[in-house]
Amino acid sequence: MRRTRLAFSTLGVLAALLLAVGVNLLADRLLSSARLDLTENRLYTLSPGTRQVLEGLRDPVTLRFFYSRRLGAEIPQYGAYAERVRDMLREYVAASRGMVRLELYDPEPFSETEDRAIALGLQGVPLDQGGEQVFFGLAGANLVDTERAIPFFQPERERFLEADLTRLVFELSNPEKPVLGVLSPLPLSGDPRAMMMRQPQLAQPQIVIRQLREAYTVQDLGYDAQVIPPEVQVLLLAHPQNLPEAAQYAVDQFVMRGGRLIVMIDPHSEMQATRPGPTGAPPTDTASRLDRLLEAWGVEAPADQVVLDLRGAWRVRAGPNERVQAVDYVAWFNLQGDSLNREEQSTALLEQVSVASAGHLRPRPGAGIEFIPLLTSSAQSMLVDAAQVRREPSPTRILAEFRADGERRVIAARIRGNLLSAFQDGPPALAEGATRPEGFPAHLARSNGPANLVVIHDSDILEDRFWVRVQEFFGQQSIAPFSNNGPFVVNLADSLSGSDAMIGLRSRGESQRPFEVVENIRRRADAQFRQTERQLTERLQATERRLRELRQGTPGEGARNTNQVVITEAQRAEIEQAREEIAATRRQLRAVQLELRRDIEALDRNLRILNIVAVPLLLTVLAIVLG
Repeated sequence: MRRTRLAFSTLGVLAALLLAVGVNLLADRLLSSARLDLTENRLYTLSPGTRQVLEGLRDPVTLRFFYSRRLGAEIPQYGAYAERVRDMLREYVAASRGMVRLELYDPEPFSETEDRAIALGLQGVPLDQGGEQVFFGLAGANLVDTERAIPFFQPERERFLEADLTRLVFELSNPEKPVLGVLSPLPLSGDPRAMMMRQPQLAQPQIVIRQLREAYTVQDLGYDAQVIPPEVQVLLLAHPQNLPEAAQYAVDQFVMRGGRLIVMIDPHSEMQATRPGPTGAPPTDTASRLDRLLEAWGVEAPADQVVLDLRGAWRVRAGPNERVQAVDYVAWFNLQGDSLNREEQSTALLEQVSVASAGHLRPRPGAGIEFIPLLTSSAQSMLVDAAQVRREPSPTRILAEFRADGERRVIAARIRGNLLSAFQDGPPALAEGATRPEGFPAHLARSNGPANLVVIHDSDILEDRFWVRVQEFFGQQSIAPFSNNGPFVVNLADSLSGSDAMIGLRSRGESQRPFEVVENIRRRADAQFRQTERQLTERLQATERRLRELRQGTPGEGARNTNQVVITEAQRAEIEQAREEIAATRRQLRAVQLELRRDIEALDRNLRILNIVAVPLLLTVLAIVLG
């Protein structure tokens, strides 16, 4: 009996093993493409835009993933990120139906694989002082040996992993450089009058244009253009001052045909105001508007108002007759933090964008468009008449009259939707003697599908002095950006030059989830202490200013020398009181700063204790109870 039981048990175990192996083989063959993504942000689920790009592949694309395992062993953060990149690449292979091929490499030091990674444009990073390099990048190629690469996967761009991978595949399937047209009266590509004005530096193109030329074929268009060339995929329309009606019609029909547009209007162009006009003097009219087109497309852009913002205001030199040496010029300011839309790929990773005498935008009621703010002022802003900044503005007076109203203004926005043409009756009549160009396209009364454009109410984003410092270093130009205006414009062009699938991509969540509750506690504590700190700082500055005034005293009556002053006993007592108040305020300010640091350190210490002691203790108790 015992032997029979043993035999049956052995056969049962063998049958179970065979069944498990058979089920695994069957699942591997029939369910290899099945996926179940249980992450909160659907990190491993491809977006519809990515699937559209992969389904549109006509030729195979080979992706070569180079990852040094030692990097993950030394820095676990990179190891976890590498796993996600590898899993995402496998999702691309599975969704492409064989059109995407994946090759995995682990480049050893001084090996042929390492040489190949360097030759493909990947970036080797030294891991220690021994000089050994590690790799974490991706190289792609198509059938005609067009190559694209992600030199090194930065964890900071983890939210845009899918967007970066899809863009690489898209560029390999469309290897030709896209054409970007520029239509503007501003000297963006250099002022041809530079030598005549004896200012050779003005002959250089703006840095933004130089950066665009690295990725695009930039084509300058005439201001009297009747048709935007069909090869132009993205049109940059900057400061369209007094744009002829025929050119407005060309821009309108370009958008109706599916062209992508970046339009920059301006209530006051600082670039134009600092350059001589045809008469040699700076022009008096420095505003540009495009009311007919924008209103037809559902956007309102008042041309007679300028946004002032105290947060991020530039510190500029005061007037020669002012007592103060420097003052905050609230018409020039940096947009930071929540002023940048972190959900949009073009602005999510930017630190700040600088604007000067910018206007604001708003959607027209009932326009039926998707209006997505990209750049927004802070709540410490207000609107003023544009005339206050056009002719010899006084930063001191503007600041003295500044009163924030608590509202936030949209300065740049992305527009998407089915649009109506601004020329419902067809093309405008031509001037006497003018003719239509050959092959003039047929009129479209509405857009072919959803139109995509970006409207920015400031053209000074393009000027070098508002975002970059250019210096000569041993005969070479040294460029030091202090703002992200250039990357902002290039990012916009990148997002618009792709297909609808590329434009629709959004930043995905990160695989490493932060402690959101703890972060909220820290933010509330920080805001509370920072507000107290600001109030104390303002009180300290006001007291110091009053002390300086008291020290100047009052002119002595009947004194021959009018520069001599007399300090009364009451003023002397007030001076002593001001000194004591300054000392007390400084002590309170130091106490507030110390308390803020102490609270944050206490929060960090408690979290460490909770992770190191409390959680293991809880698991131990749970194990004992279950046992």
